[in-house]
Amino acid sequence: MTGHILIVDDDMGFCRLRRAATLRGGFAAKEADSASAAMAALDRAAPDLVLLDLGLPDRDGLELNGAFRAQGVPIMVLTARKASAEKIAAPDLGADDDVTKPFDSEELLARTRSCLRRADLRQGIVRRLTVGTLRIDLDARTVHRQGVEVRLTPAKFDLRVAPVRHQGKVLTHTHLLREVWGPAHVDHVENLRVAVRALRKKLEGDPAASTLIRNEPGVGYYVVEG
Repeated sequence: MTGHILIVDDDMGFCRLRRAATLRGGFAAKEADSASAAMAALDRAAPDLVLLDLGLPDRDGLELNGAFRAQGVPIMVLTARKASAEKIAAPDLGADDDVTKPFDSEELLARTRSCLRRADLRQGIVRRLTVGTLRIDLDARTVHRQGVEVRLTPAKFDLRVAPVRHQGKVLTHTHLLREVWGPAHVDHVENLRVAVRALRKKLEGDPAASTLIRNEPGVGYYVVEG
């Protein structure tokens, strides 16, 4: 299962541990150490799930629920408030799950996957995709071409999947760079071109004659049936 996770917690040591756990589970992860940083991250790109601590320095974490819920983003509350009214109120304010610190990383990953699956079911998102001769499994993060697995790096897998989810629509260079590598890389267009060329070669053999990933000059890329 893939997903972009935003970890909102003012304890950066905790954030680094959780980020390492989510990366190990196959997720991309970013961190925000305050409510304002979380809102800035939301403005840049909505994550697939928020791991939200309630005790933030500039604003109560519960107050962020409305903003993320308005974007359709599921929320897992992380709290040390074992039996407080705030934790009890979290589900009523839109949180999808809550976990009390400290907790096991494997438990967190399992509950993260569960939250994402429920969100996909609500939105009708398909976890297995077919494009031409390719079969893509989002949960297993595998790509098969004519029944044979094509082994891809995590970045190339995400680069393959992003246009498929928007099949027929052109995704700009900026969109792809932000989704696959993060906001700090939005100007690295040449790196994107190199990655797309390598992906085309991996999937089709001849990167100059790709029938799946098409180029819109000066704009971005789109996918058509191969």
